[in-house]
Amino acid sequence: MRFEVRGKNIEVTEALRDYVEKRLSKLEKFIEDARVAQVTLSVEGESHKVEVTIPLNGVILRGEEETEDMYSSIDLVVDKLEKQIDKYKTKLYRRYRGIGFRKSLVRELESSREQVEQFKIVRTKRFALKPMDVEEAVMQMNLLGHNFFVFFNSATEEVNVVYRRNDGNFGLIEPHFD
Repeated sequence: MRFEVRGKNIEVTEALRDYVEKRLSKLEKFIEDARVAQVTLSVEGESHKVEVTIPLNGVILRGEEETEDMYSSIDLVVDKLEKQIDKYKTKLYRRYRGIGFRKSLVRELESSREQVEQFKIVRTKRFALKPMDVEEAVMQMNLLGHNFFVFFNSATEEVNVVYRRNDGNFGLIEPHFD
């Protein structure tokens, strides 16, 4: 696995880079399909934040942690990613029968846009819609740690949204065009 380590308001020293690579390389025994791990280290005041994104074929593992020590943040984010992998390993194995994950069609592009009416759009994401069933969409939403997920429903061949309800259950939005 290749590591892309970037720093925001911090110089990424060789020792810090080595520590990130050493800790994240533990994950390789669980996810052999991983080609690259994108790591962002940032410092704001006393807060040291680590964000890790590992795109796998069709699934994105993501974790972030923030503490007063960069090394502690790295340790915590690796623990978080290990828990995500453990939680979904059985489901993923059953779904793909041990042959690896589907190829990823997800591409993200972030950009700033000017204000629309009174609302300010601060981030735009673009991605290819991958055909999947509702269960896979909920799993992907949980892996990303988001409250909603837009996907192309393979059963209905329409764009749908799954979301986490306040009561802890999930909802499905199926748009209807008149």
